[in-house]
Amino acid sequence: MKPSVESSRTQEKKYIFVVETDEVVRSALQFMLRSENETCGLASLEQAYAKGREWTPDLVLLGAAIVQAHGLHVLGDIAAHLRGAKILLVADSPDDPLAQACLACGAHDVLGKPIAVKSVRSKVDVLLVRRKLPVATSDVLATALR
Repeated sequence: MKPSVESSRTQEKKYIFVVETDEVVRSALQFMLRSENETCGLASLEQAYAKGREWTPDLVLLGAAIVQAHGLHVLGDIAAHLRGAKILLVADSPDDPLAQACLACGAHDVLGKPIAVKSVRSKVDVLLVRRKLPVATSDVLATALR
């Protein structure tokens, strides 16, 4: 099964690291994103930092288990090692206390499970500024920032 691709989006491929300890989730996310992006699946932060010396990602999809193993400070470490990369946390639920703490400590958004092609691509497109937030979400966000 080949994912569908909008031709206008294939010309602007972005670099994405999928840093996830669960091989099945990591592979699924790579598969969902590879037709529109250069993706690299990595099982650890050490691998991500090493790969980051070759090319800097625009976005890091980060498994919540990595934050659990290393602590919240890991978000600052990622920002320092992979400068300019946005962080999308992959968690069981966006309402999970760890996910909320990650948002407060530097993660840009949370992708809740179960993962689906449409939701993954939508979140990635918003973070990579390929698509604007839906109007209702934009209004809520603007009100919250006031």
